[in-house]
Amino acid sequence: MGDMTNSDFYSKNQRNESSHGGEFGCTMEELRSLMELRGTEAVVKIKETYGDTDTICRRLKTSPVEGLPGTAPDLEKRKQIFGQNFIPPKKPKTFLQLVWEALQDVTLIILEIAAIISLGLSFYHPPGENNEGCATAQAGAEDEGEAEAGWIEGAAILLSVICVVLVTAFNDWSKEKQFRGLQSRIEQEQKFTVVRAGQVVQIPVAEIVVGDIAQVKYGDLLPADGLFIQGNDLKIDESSLTGESDQVRKSVDKDPMLLSGTHVMEGSGRMVVTAVGVNSQTGIIFTLLGAGGEEEEKKDKKAKQQDGAAAMEMQPLKSAEGGDTDDKKKASMHKKEKSVLQGKLTKLAVQIGKAGLVMSAITVIILVLYFTVDTFVVNQKPWLPECTPVYVQYFVKFFIIGVTVLVVAVPEGLPLAVTISLAYSVKKMMKDNNLVRHLDACETMGNATAICSDKTGTLTTNRMTVVQVYVGDVHYKEVPDPSSINAKTMELLVSAIAINSAYTTKILPPEKEGALPKQVGNKTECGLLGFVLDLKQDYESVRSQMPEEKLYKVYTFNSVRKSMSTVIKLPDESFRMYSKGASEIVLKKCCKILNGAGEPRVFRPRDRDEMVKKVIEPMACDGLRTICVAYRDLPGSPEPDWDNENDILNDLTCICVVGIEDPVRPEVPEAIRKCQRAGITVRMVTGDNINTARAIAIKCGIIHPGEDFLCLEGKEFNRRIRNEKGEIEQERIDKIWPKLRVLARSSPTDKHTLVKGIIDSTHTEQRQVVAVTGDGTNDGPALKKADVGFAMGIAGTDVAKEASDIILTDDNFSSIVKAVMWGRNVYDSISKFLQFQLTVNVVAVIVAFTGACITQDSPLKAVQMLWVNLIMDTFASLALATEPPTESLLLRKPYGRNKPLISRTMMKNILGHAVYQLTLIFTLLFVGEKMFQIDSGRNAPLHSPPSEHYTIIFNTFVMMQLFNEINARKIHGERNVFDGIFRNPIFCTIVLGTFTIQIVIVQFGGKPFSCSPLQLDQWLWCIFIGLGELVWGQVIATIPTSRLKFLKEAGRLTQKEEIPEEELNEDVEEIDHAERELRRGQILWFRGLNRIQTQIEVVNTFKSGASFQGALRRQSSVTSQSQDVANLSSPSRVSLSNALSSPTSLPPAAAGQG
Repeated sequence: MGDMTNSDFYSKNQRNESSHGGEFGCTMEELRSLMELRGTEAVVKIKETYGDTDTICRRLKTSPVEGLPGTAPDLEKRKQIFGQNFIPPKKPKTFLQLVWEALQDVTLIILEIAAIISLGLSFYHPPGENNEGCATAQAGAEDEGEAEAGWIEGAAILLSVICVVLVTAFNDWSKEKQFRGLQSRIEQEQKFTVVRAGQVVQIPVAEIVVGDIAQVKYGDLLPADGLFIQGNDLKIDESSLTGESDQVRKSVDKDPMLLSGTHVMEGSGRMVVTAVGVNSQTGIIFTLLGAGGEEEEKKDKKAKQQDGAAAMEMQPLKSAEGGDTDDKKKASMHKKEKSVLQGKLTKLAVQIGKAGLVMSAITVIILVLYFTVDTFVVNQKPWLPECTPVYVQYFVKFFIIGVTVLVVAVPEGLPLAVTISLAYSVKKMMKDNNLVRHLDACETMGNATAICSDKTGTLTTNRMTVVQVYVGDVHYKEVPDPSSINAKTMELLVSAIAINSAYTTKILPPEKEGALPKQVGNKTECGLLGFVLDLKQDYESVRSQMPEEKLYKVYTFNSVRKSMSTVIKLPDESFRMYSKGASEIVLKKCCKILNGAGEPRVFRPRDRDEMVKKVIEPMACDGLRTICVAYRDLPGSPEPDWDNENDILNDLTCICVVGIEDPVRPEVPEAIRKCQRAGITVRMVTGDNINTARAIAIKCGIIHPGEDFLCLEGKEFNRRIRNEKGEIEQERIDKIWPKLRVLARSSPTDKHTLVKGIIDSTHTEQRQVVAVTGDGTNDGPALKKADVGFAMGIAGTDVAKEASDIILTDDNFSSIVKAVMWGRNVYDSISKFLQFQLTVNVVAVIVAFTGACITQDSPLKAVQMLWVNLIMDTFASLALATEPPTESLLLRKPYGRNKPLISRTMMKNILGHAVYQLTLIFTLLFVGEKMFQIDSGRNAPLHSPPSEHYTIIFNTFVMMQLFNEINARKIHGERNVFDGIFRNPIFCTIVLGTFTIQIVIVQFGGKPFSCSPLQLDQWLWCIFIGLGELVWGQVIATIPTSRLKFLKEAGRLTQKEEIPEEELNEDVEEIDHAERELRRGQILWFRGLNRIQTQIEVVNTFKSGASFQGALRRQSSVTSQSQDVANLSSPSRVSLSNALSSPTSLPPAAAGQG
């Protein structure tokens, strides 16, 4: 079975195989089957088939040191034979499919059916048509021409339905197009380091070919499968493929298999690429998902009514890179609660929809009862068989009126407004250096109450320079003159820095005249290399004498060691180890120090304490990061036990301690001031020493001297939040976090604990919304846990970007403030639209309802209602959702999670304007004919020509909406509603455009729109009444909201709904039901959910079943894990997503809580 499926899948990729296979020493098939093996099996197989990895390199015509020659024909040939490193995305939906989806809307379907019945009846002339005995109203002064025109209303309804559908589909289509644009932009930004023709170059991931020699380092996400050739201390997190959270150690002789989509957690090295794109491990899973998804889809068609964009499009998926991690990501995304705004909106829309349904049902019942009682009881007409069609026509008319009330009541513009507003914001945020990966993050940002920021690179420039140094018993306040340092010390110092740093870190000459030299690689190491250059020494020559291949052993930097050490073999067969790292940690391991003459002297604990006081603390208080450089000589025989780290990293001799400055970015203090003014607390979480951290925090304005705040170190923080048993207690965290401003020497787990503690806290009346910035691999868990995770675009590792919601393309803290502004703007835009939309709905529904009950006919006809609905919903959502943000948004406190969507002020505006509009419309309806001296339009017979009377009512109604749209631009009770109106050209265009079309409809709309042309004076009256809206708006603004205690707010999320889905499994079904009632075609986020769940289930099936011979051969533990998961009582999809999305770098226990 397994073989069958495999060969079917890939037969299409092998069409070039036979002709080209011979040019290289191994075929794609062989390499693919090799990559399916793991660990020792793979080593054995390589030995048997190829001998060693060098032979494979030779067969692939590549050199382990020089890499590929990089010539175009060679690369082209490799792409042809072995495929490209690209996983083709799913085809986007065609425009017609989107139209078909928009047509599935229930209200539209009801309207279509009603219109078709109405059309059919208008063409059917029964024998009893002119029978006097039938309904009285039939015998109007109706001429032949009018009876003929009975079909117009049905046709007009169908036409307006088509309009609505096309507009909806077009919106969906452009949204999807934008999304794909975003996706391709993210793909292009993804680069990887490879060696070509002996040069280290960065190329886009999609350009990688089989045979490339790729350099892998800490924090990378592997873009293709390959074999490990050489490197040190490489540890890989393969949980995205195997579900095992333990890190796997890679080595040439034990486990050389590097798989795409896995994360490098430690170390560095080189690999030769053996499989790319659809042939890599991730690609294979993806192809399965594609196929599995299709079959599931047929079965799932019914369940997936609101599924739109496939999961692949849901989230900018880097197609040329580990996709499985993305699936996990999405699973956990949906495990995060539904975005706050969505929750509130779904609830509101469903409530309004239900109310509309009740109103429309009552309308129809009253009309039908009134008609039957009037005809058959009061006038005592018998029901004649020949009159049946006439009565049916009446009932259809009543039904259409009822449906019209429903159409106006359901605010289908709501989801549209959200989507437009978010899509518009996301596009604009690109200009503000925010690359948004998850749409709803943009809106959550507006509610943020706390930001936990890294120090290095976000608050500071991340351009490290050594400014102070302690060497040879002297503390130099600036870089010393080279002649003042002893020659022996100098030689040791230069070797220690040049050799004991990643060889990928370099300092290049400046790109422009007069600019600073360009720093490449790890910035701290760049600072040290810069120091070597400042001492007029050359690090390149030291490196060329000791190339990377000759390094004997490397202990790479990680968050536990906080130091890096490299061992080299000296000519006399003995070993020397160079070490560098955080000064307080490395100095503890030093027992000697070099004196002024370059000789080691004893360094006792009390000397160390004195040094900390006299050298390290003063440096740290100047905001410098202190690094200690040391070395140790080890005997050649017996060879030391390199795995016993504690013994090896000890008895060091200190060479020097340097103070590295990382200046604060000039714009940061202002940005932090803005945050504090906007009610957002900024906290700094850093791995640096507490004095350095405090000094930088004061420079940034995070803390002001004299305030009551806490600065803690990680150890102290842990001591305070844990009880005797060492468990974290929420009450203890609650005592600390409100005052905590700086957390220094913190580990990634501390960061995660802090974020989780603040989010779970019920200490304040508003639940905190936390944003976190991070750049390192170890920040992944905290970024995932936060409500909004910001990753650094320049310094960030792939893993951090993968876990984030927004990528800061310029690594700058002030861009976060822009994100807050945009987020608040989205919230306000939607409130503006709601205020406007609900006024229209309330008025239209009441007018249609009362009109129908009193005069048996709605003053606003079906087609007019649809026009109002179209302009008021679709266009107004465009006009109000694209208001640009202003600085004034940052002057108020965040709304928080429990704030209702419709505040008291908005409720006052909605009801106030509704009162004005209803008063005028009912005045016009009942005494309008006397005021304008025209014929009354009330009680007109079926198919009678349109009256001026009802046209005036319709026109006035639209005019009032237009002017109220201007009122709706302000929702906090401001007076000047025209403020900044010309900064939004879209708004002006839409208001003017709507006005123009309204003139055309009234003057030339005729029978289809039930309009009769109006005189100039009548027009002026309509506009005058509309202008009254603006005056009335000022009157409403004068009434203080505080007096109106009786006004209820609406659209609030109750506490219950804040509990994440996992804890409310029984609620899951309800939520989905509510979503289904909403406009299916329009909500981007609901769409991918089902598809993702299907895909996760497929992946899990493949993981647990052995049917998939070899393609996903996994350890037995995964199988048991899947079975455990399946045994959970909750609905399968939640548990499956839990299984797939336990945060990667946490121990299993923590993953359970995370």
